[in-house]
Amino acid sequence: MLWTSSDAAQATGGRVTKPWEADGVSIDTRTLAKGDLFVALKDVRDGHDFVAQALEKGAAAALVSRLPAGVSPDAPLLIVPDVLTALADLGAFARARTRAKVVGVTGSVGKTSTKEMLRAILSGQGRTHAAEASYNNHWGVPLTLARMPVDTDFAVIEIGMNHPGEIAPLARLAQLDVAMITIVAPAHLEAFESIEGIAHEKAAIFDGLKPGGVAVFNADMATTPILSAKAEAVGAKAIGFGESEGAAWRLTEARISDDATVVRAIRANEPILFKVSSPGRHFALNALGALAVAEALGADPTIAAHDLGRWMPPAGRGQRERITLDIVEETFIDLIDDAFNANPASMAAALDVLIAAKPVDGIGRVGGGRRIAILGDMLELGPTETELHLAIARHPGLSAVHVIHCVGPRMKALHAALPRSQRGDWVETAQELVPRARSLIDAGDILLVKGSKGIKVSLVVDVLRKMGQAAAPKEGTL
Repeated sequence: MLWTSSDAAQATGGRVTKPWEADGVSIDTRTLAKGDLFVALKDVRDGHDFVAQALEKGAAAALVSRLPAGVSPDAPLLIVPDVLTALADLGAFARARTRAKVVGVTGSVGKTSTKEMLRAILSGQGRTHAAEASYNNHWGVPLTLARMPVDTDFAVIEIGMNHPGEIAPLARLAQLDVAMITIVAPAHLEAFESIEGIAHEKAAIFDGLKPGGVAVFNADMATTPILSAKAEAVGAKAIGFGESEGAAWRLTEARISDDATVVRAIRANEPILFKVSSPGRHFALNALGALAVAEALGADPTIAAHDLGRWMPPAGRGQRERITLDIVEETFIDLIDDAFNANPASMAAALDVLIAAKPVDGIGRVGGGRRIAILGDMLELGPTETELHLAIARHPGLSAVHVIHCVGPRMKALHAALPRSQRGDWVETAQELVPRARSLIDAGDILLVKGSKGIKVSLVVDVLRKMGQAAAPKEGTL
């Protein structure tokens, strides 16, 4: 059992209506499994409105702050003054009762991908716990901790922020053995005066390190001294990764192909060779940082480097896939789905992947395969957002992209700045592109779809996937 009613009551100071045991913790009746403790959080909707439904679906109990409508007083409940506070209490209790080594991951770009890299490379060396989704906020971190089994060996906690002061409390809750910062880049500038302000907030993850903890961070940035100084201030061991001469884990070569990146690096004067199963220099750098984390956690770095081959980017975060358009003529397009998030750093990294990719000639209507980008607005960039969107036009190698379609009011500035030969459509909303998505592509093309989640360019990804045909069955199969 993950939770007994007595342990949960001890953790939260709440009142139990009757004894119960729970196998898991859920905040959503749509994904709730039989035996879960349902947590009635209040967000867009009040979770108390769904307690009766959760119990009907087989929830072991519900964590509530009052008796919900339609629920019997003798139903299995844990009643507390505040549900969110109680969830944090569960997370703290779960962290305290396990001997797991815990790493926290933050950064302007690459948090979720790096979390998944760490899951892949640590799972081969012990029972590893990490959230299935990008649960990195004020309820996501406590939820991830509350779901952690007692016998966990390694835990990977993603920690994000939108405003100052959010990271440190979550990091302290997690009681980190290692903290990693992937990169500091312009993101959430609406809430920060400068990138230095973002660096200070990211560095606050080191406040959550236990005594003797390790701080792992990108060594190549102008803001690296801020991170280094914070690590020193909290008494952490500092480990840098990147291309800088002083980096403890130093990238010397990243050879990018259509479907992988072969990485050469140096650690303690010893050469390292490993492969990341996705193209992109940014993936290579984050993988190097993940290996540094694995070593700091006590994992075998050689096994970890081998197990990196099991990692693939999550959907919407740079995943590349082939979509078959005609199974008889064997025509297809290649799609790079990076539609979940966007800021200047991740936009540049995604464009680098597209520029390095090779379209297929001779299978489409126009003959030559093309590199095509559908770029949506980058949100929350503050007063310099227009300049940051315009800067995309100066990206090195952008001339290799044949057509760029732009989505959203902020991307109108980029659309106007592009050469006429490269300028595709501009639309206010992604929905406007959906009916004509098929006309934007041809067999042999490779297509990048990139934008902030709120601009919903994922709608275009969805319609492109629906164009795909299932592969023909092999001979002798049904």
